[in-house]
Amino acid sequence: MNKTELVKAIAERANLKVADTEKLVNSFIETVSNELKNNRKVTLVGFGTFATSHRKQRVGVNPKTGVKLTIKAKDVPVFKAGKTLKDKVK
Repeated sequence: MNKTELVKAIAERANLKVADTEKLVNSFIETVSNELKNNRKVTLVGFGTFATSHRKQRVGVNPKTGVKLTIKAKDVPVFKAGKTLKDKVK
């Protein structure tokens, strides 16, 4: 399912206009992104938690040439599914 299909599915389920639903989904994505950018987590009880994880600097290898290179430290977004979501997927 892509974003367009998700918006249509939510609109149908919530009996909303597609345009209004698209604004809502975009607002959700923007809000979660901003919170993660500011190193804060977003928890939706029963669904899961969006957070950031710090990856330390490490040495990698270019698979084509075999040359070692340094991969810089960075923060990456992570999602941990909640118990309710895990139980529904079983």
